Parts: sequence; structure tokens; C-alpha cells
Amino acid sequence: MQRFSVRSMFFLCHRNHLPLPWRKPSMIGHGDIVAMFSSTGSDVNTFRTSSQSHANHKPLGSESSSCNFFEASQFGLVRLDASSENNTSDSNPDEFASDVEKIYRILRKFHSRVPKLELALQESGVVVRSGLTERVLNRCGDAGNLAYRFFVWASKQSGYRHGHEGYKAMIKVLGKMRQFGAVWALIEEMRKENPQLISPDVFVILMRRFASARMVEKAIEVLDEMPKYGCEPDEYVFGCLLDALCKNGNVKEAASLFEDMRFRFTPTAKHFTSLLYGWCREGKLMEAKHVLVQMKDAGIKLDVVVYNNLLSGYAQAGKMGDAYDLLKEMKSKGCEPNATSYTVLIQALCKQENVEQAMRVFIEMQRSGCEVDVVTYTTLISGFCKWGKIEKGYELLDQMIQQGHAPSQLTYLHIMAAHEKKEELGECMELVKEMQKIGCTPDLKIYNTVIRLACKLGDIEEAVQLWNEMDASGLSPGLDTFVILIHGFIEQGCLIEACEHFKEMAGRGLFAAPHYGTLKELMNSLLRAEKLEMAKDVWNCITTKGCELNVSAWTIWIHALFSKGHVKEACSYCLDMMDSGLMPQPDTFAKLMRGLRKLYNRTLAAEITEKVRKMAEDRHVTFKMYKRRGERDLKEKAKEKKDGRKRRARRRRWGGVRGKSNAL
Repeated sequence: MQRFSVRSMFFLCHRNHLPLPWRKPSMIGHGDIVAMFSSTGSDVNTFRTSSQSHANHKPLGSESSSCNFFEASQFGLVRLDASSENNTSDSNPDEFASDVEKIYRILRKFHSRVPKLELALQESGVVVRSGLTERVLNRCGDAGNLAYRFFVWASKQSGYRHGHEGYKAMIKVLGKMRQFGAVWALIEEMRKENPQLISPDVFVILMRRFASARMVEKAIEVLDEMPKYGCEPDEYVFGCLLDALCKNGNVKEAASLFEDMRFRFTPTAKHFTSLLYGWCREGKLMEAKHVLVQMKDAGIKLDVVVYNNLLSGYAQAGKMGDAYDLLKEMKSKGCEPNATSYTVLIQALCKQENVEQAMRVFIEMQRSGCEVDVVTYTTLISGFCKWGKIEKGYELLDQMIQQGHAPSQLTYLHIMAAHEKKEELGECMELVKEMQKIGCTPDLKIYNTVIRLACKLGDIEEAVQLWNEMDASGLSPGLDTFVILIHGFIEQGCLIEACEHFKEMAGRGLFAAPHYGTLKELMNSLLRAEKLEMAKDVWNCITTKGCELNVSAWTIWIHALFSKGHVKEACSYCLDMMDSGLMPQPDTFAKLMRGLRKLYNRTLAAEITEKVRKMAEDRHVTFKMYKRRGERDLKEKAKEKKDGRKRRARRRRWGGVRGKSNAL
């Protein structure tokens, strides 16, 4: 039979289909439903397990004890984790602990000086071996640059060759950094040097990374590329693709692809469950019911996982009556509700601030003989703490401990978030100590919460102490941790420390477009304090570390220089930006021309004008229109600024009058 291209079939039919608005990726399982109330909004690994097995390619159709964990979902939908990406192959973690920490310290110290880094690693006495590489890459966390430098160095060591798990770990890191060209180059290297190491898992990781980056076409292209590397996609791989698309808000594209590929990949329970989850997540219950009809037509039995997905869809849509009816239907059809079934109802009720009804469902769950677990307790604690009832949260915490359930980091995180809202740093610190006493090691989200509160209250010394404690515990600070502490340093006027941490963040490859606000605040603070050389040093660090820089980043830097009177420096960096192929925004050009007119610097003005004129011509933009737009934008921004000052003055004036009248 002729093999058709997945990409060509899908996109010929749906070329004009626009991607859906971005939504937070989420995977599901019973443990996922508690993450909705998490103050961090990030995925959390939890406790429930799935029956998915890659070895025999079973569909994700039931819940049982296995080795794969669920990830968290802010939507609380009940879907099984389709991959074991987070599993490690280390049989004896303690064997590598000291070497991993030694290498990590060296990477942090010399990450910006490659020759010294390689020399320090060579002299460290650490023997690179199987298992160690994966541990080091995991230790680097979000710091992709550190991980990549170690991976390259390790590949040069005699007597050592990267194994399957090492390549997989590096592909995950590069995919997270969205360095997809480097990922394909690595896979090509595997094909040439170690073709036996290429497995479907490698491509599944890549598909998931493309899907999380909202690159639907690229994710689908991976299926077409697999045969070139000796891997023929099957139902399992296709199911992972559908799962990744539904997980990242592209359920319409997933549904269309599913229909187009029916003849090539036999539909399985996993395929249908992915689509069911995706439609419920989007609140499209009619489409979800249509999937149920398709499952029945295909002869697939509806189990508790399928029912729980639909139950979650009703609950998250606020249709609690329908959710209760479905719960009764499950019982009548001999499908006993499990812990997930009740917990999704509890979560939805807590979301609606109906915590009393949530407690009634909790009691009914106990009466029905369904075992209450950590996830259910955590969901209830989350609900009470979210609405300010912290004492009830502590009561439930004591109750779960008495019942023999060990609280998780997420359990404490919800209580801590409630204390953070009330700015109770002491209580948060006590919780951290309590966690350490019972052997529940605080994770990155716990430390981020406490460090953020310490910075907010101006206790920067406590924040630094927590940072050091976190680092000593073996946790690698993530992007959020760096941003929190940098803002804390800036607010307290500790600009040297802020610069050092910002440069370390950039050196680890963590700085990206979403955090340009941090760059803007740091640069403006440095220039207000007349620290021009320090600001230049930070900018040079960004440009030399290969960080992601677009027009917005250059505009932040150029405008910061201009606003503090450094007109010539701003013009010089504008020329550098144009040399890198980026055209300044119209208002930036207009602003620089005004400044140069005041300085009577016609030479520099002519040089910038000529380059802008040439770039406008290359982009088929008339220079006259570009110039007019810049002048117009400047006038509009000046007017907005003036109106804003007037509004603030009126608020102050009327607020003062109201205050006096209230006092009288």
C-alpha cells in the first residue's frame, strides 16, 4: 500500500485552519486535579499511576499501579500520562551524588569560560560513566547552556560514549530551550554513530516539545521523518502525538488528524481518551459526547477513566447537576466511582467557593467505602486555604497525618500560598522547618514562594539565606527563582547583586523574551543610579551568551539609555541592532533623531537615516510613511503620559477630599 505523508494529508485539508489561543499545557491523572489551586500555576508531579506500558503498547484505558506518574493539570481532567519522560535509569542515586554536585559546581563557576571549564572538569578527577551524565543533565535543571557544555565535554572523554538515556536527556533539554535545529542535529549524530540507540521514545519527546511550543505542523512532520531514521510510527507513537496536541490546546487539529489517519492507525482507547480529554478541557461537551459515541461504535468499553474525563468536563463547566447524574449513572452501570471521581467534584465545588458542599461530598466518599488519599486531602486543603480558611486547612492536615497519609510538597504549598497572601513570613518559615522535620523535602515552588514573600517584605537577607539553603539541598534555581531574587535586589537598591544574578541567569541560558520586563527594570535602575558601565556590562553579557534578543530587547536598552541622557550611546547601540539585521521601531528612530538634532550631530543622524532608509526599502516600506508613523507614535505616547499624570492627580485630589469627609 502506498504510504501517504501525514503532514501533506492533514495540511492540504486544513491549510487555512488557525491555531487556537495558547493555553497552559496540562496532563492528567488523579493527582493532577489538585494543581488548579496552585499559586505557581506550574505542572507538579503527583501520586497516581497509569497502566500505560510502552513495551506492549497498551492503550491508556485504566488506572492501576505502575511505574509512570501523572503530571498536574490546572483543569483537573482525568487523563493518563502518555510517556515516561521524567523517569531516570539510575539504579543507585547515591553512587553519583558527590560527583554530580562537584561537576555542577564547576559548571556554575566556569560556564562563561569554556577553556577553563574543560580544564576544571578534566582536573576534577570525576570519571564519566553511564548514569552520571543523565544525573548531571537533570541537576542543571532549566540551565540548558550548562547541560549542553557538559554533554559536549563528556562526549570527548576516552572510553565513554553517550547511551540512549543520555541522548534522551539532552534532547529534552534542547527541546525545552526550543533549540530544535540542535535536536535534529543530535538525532542525525545518533544515526551516524549509534543508530541502535534511536527509538520511538526519542521522537515522542520531540513531538511533545514541538506541541508545547504550539508548532503543530512541526510536531506532525516528526511522523514523516521517523522512517528516515529506521523507526516506523505505530499506534503508540500516533497516540502520543494526539495526546501532545490535546494537552497543549490543539484539540481541533488533533481531531482532524485523527479522522484523516483512521485508515493508517487503528483507533485505540488511548486515541479516544486523548480527544475526550481535549474537548472536555476546552469546555466542548457536545464534541466530547460525540467521542463517546465513536468509542461505543468501535466496541471500546467505557471504563472509569473515560467517565472521569466526562465528569471533570461537567464539573469544570459548572454543570454540577449533570456531574451528580453521571456519578449515579456510573454506579448503576457497575462502574464504581474511584478517588478521582469524587475528587474532581470536590475540586469544582471548592473553585465555586462552595467548600461546605465539598465537605459533604468528601463525607459521602468515605461512607461509600472509597479510600481517601493524599490527593483528595490536598484538594480540600487547597479549597479552604484559597478562600482564607487556613485553620480548617490545618485541621485537615492533622487529620490526614493521623490517617497515615504523608503530606506532599503540594499540600504545604497551598497552605503557604494562603500565608503569603496575608504576608505572614514567619508562618511560611515554620512550615518549611516542619516539612524538613517529617522528611518532606521542600521543592523549588516552596522556595520560590518563601523567597518571593521575603523580597516583598524587604527582608533580602532572609531571601538570600533561603537561596543558599535551596542550593545546598541540591535544587537548581529555575528562571522564576532568578527573576524573584533579581527584583528583590533591585527594590532594595542592591544593584551589584542584581547584576551578578542576572548575568548568571543569562549564562545558564535562562533569559528569554517573556522576561524582558526584568531586563527593563534592571537597566532603568542602573541608569537612574548613574551606573552606565554596569549596565553596559550586563548588556554585553546578554549579547555574548547567545540569549534570545529581538527588537523589543534592543528597544528597551536603547530607550533606557536615551531617557537618561545617553543619546550617543543609544545611537551607537541602534547601529549595532541594525547591523544584526533588526530594524528599529518608528518611534525609536524618531526619538533618536530628535536627540541628535539637539546635539547638532548631523553625521550620526545621517548614518542612522541612511541605514534605516535602506532597511525600509528592503522591506518594501516607504521611508516617508515610516518617519511619519514614528512622529505620530511619539506624540500619542506623550499625550498618554500627560493624561496619565492628570488622572493620577485627580485621584489623589478626590481621594484626599473623600478621606477628609470620612474623617468628619
